[in-house]
Amino acid sequence: MPLTNFGSILNFAETLENEDVALYIKLAAHDGCADIKDMLEQFIRDNKKNIQTAQRTRRENVTEMILEPIRDFTRAPYVEVVTDNELENLDAASALRISKRREQNAERYYAEAAKKIKALPEVSRALKTIGKKHTAHLKQLDTV
Repeated sequence: MPLTNFGSILNFAETLENEDVALYIKLAAHDGCADIKDMLEQFIRDNKKNIQTAQRTRRENVTEMILEPIRDFTRAPYVEVVTDNELENLDAASALRISKRREQNAERYYAEAAKKIKALPEVSRALKTIGKKHTAHLKQLDTV
């Protein structure tokens, strides 16, 4: 599905963040992830803040919402599915791999979205800020 305007970019950002929150809740509740539970819970809090940032950015820039069309940007490359199989025999190493994949996906999305909407500097800056949080998550995952 194409992301053709400001609203669709922020709606999809919110979708990605909500999916990550749901995934991290599942991972944190799993017995095999006890060693990384604190980190996953921090990711949950961060992603909830990212949702608030996306919502606030949409509200504050609603007048520009219709004015800036976006071309050649779709959801497909950023749809990252975690299968039930991946979650079955979960251990900390698997959870880290899944989390790293999700964070890399989010980082790519926000970097590309910020470029696509650079005509709206405030929105672009907000997307870059959220992307930097995902970069920080990746760095944290690499140290575990």
